[in-house]
Amino acid sequence: METHSFKPAWWLPGPHLQTLWQPLFRRRPTPVTRRERLATPDGDFLDIDWLGPDEGPIVILLHGLSGSSRSPYIRGMQSVLDKYGWRSAAMNFRGCSGEPNLTAHGYHSGDTRDLDFVYDTLRRRHEEAVIAAVGYSLGGNVLLKWLGERGDQVELMAAAAVCVPLRLDLCAERLDQGASRLYRNQLLLELKDYVRDKQRHLETIGRYEEADKLAGLGDLSPIQSFWGYDSRVVAGLYGFRDAQDYYDQSSARQYLQHIRRPTLVIQSRNDPFMTPAVLPEPSELSPAVSLEVADSGGHVGFVGGRVPCRPEYWLERRIPAFFLEALQSAAA
Repeated sequence: METHSFKPAWWLPGPHLQTLWQPLFRRRPTPVTRRERLATPDGDFLDIDWLGPDEGPIVILLHGLSGSSRSPYIRGMQSVLDKYGWRSAAMNFRGCSGEPNLTAHGYHSGDTRDLDFVYDTLRRRHEEAVIAAVGYSLGGNVLLKWLGERGDQVELMAAAAVCVPLRLDLCAERLDQGASRLYRNQLLLELKDYVRDKQRHLETIGRYEEADKLAGLGDLSPIQSFWGYDSRVVAGLYGFRDAQDYYDQSSARQYLQHIRRPTLVIQSRNDPFMTPAVLPEPSELSPAVSLEVADSGGHVGFVGGRVPCRPEYWLERRIPAFFLEALQSAAA
């Protein structure tokens, strides 16, 4: 474990200003992306937003819970990668691209099947291309779990994961405490809307069997915690016994020792979505994993800059630098 050199902007102190700056105040990059729709083996679809040249390295980007390819941290990273001459493929989890998907299933922190499908599709299509991946929050958990599951069976140059809920149970408990409940309430509101809107869409297009699966979850409005939501919705749709079973099987921390590709994990000690207890011990890391922990950074924040309202997005320097080091090491 390393303590890295990130210094938060003095005018954005504390976990909450770091966390809220990007979603609320960042002037969002507006790269002109190209959308590609991939038909999945189960009769659904995934939308991928591409940016960059026709050739060169490919970086798969995975957003967080209730995010999308339009999230500011995704668009910011795409814009930076484009300047390096790298292609980026921002993957929207099911139902997150602006259009409800066609099945009751959506996504969760431990569901690696869609990432597996996207990676295998790109690897077959671009056999000679160097591929890397970046995951944020939930997307980081999916990425790390997938890397541990695949082990040596994945040809990935490098990966980076940011603010990962490495122990989902501890994160669910943290979000029930103090000011973190504000984030919990907003996320639960968005998730309930996601389920309700999808059910209506499925009924409208005549996919009644899929809509009935969502209707069978019952009234979600009384749910006030992730423990309650995950026990009802995630366990109900994906076959877990309850929330604890979901957390036990899906938390990425247990998979870190099985990762075989160069992987950078960036965490913040003052992340309001979790506590330092989620951080793994050095003995839990494979030699391929580098864990960097900042004292401050919030949740997917890491906003620096000496001049007020002139932010510097540190992640958009650190992650490309890590990839360049990995690329040079592979070439050598």
